[in-house]
Amino acid sequence: MKLDVFDTYVTQSSGEQMHFDVLLPSGGIEQDARRVAIIWLESIGAQVDNMHLDKCHFCHSTAANPETLNVVSMQGYAILQMEGCPSPI
Repeated sequence: MKLDVFDTYVTQSSGEQMHFDVLLPSGGIEQDARRVAIIWLESIGAQVDNMHLDKCHFCHSTAANPETLNVVSMQGYAILQMEGCPSPI
């Protein structure tokens, strides 16, 4: 399975920035990536209404590793946490 990678930046109300990738099955659209980003932010207890989704845009496609493939198969997406994110969950 190929995944589309959406590079995503969120500025929190504190001014701190979070950087993460939203991974969707190939053929995903930016609107779906934005929706998934908000769902994930809510799941980690982030105050979505106090955040600004600075950008979420298609970056590239990649082959899924088995662990990521399992996550995407179960929930329809995966999040790759990078800068400013809480410990991976």
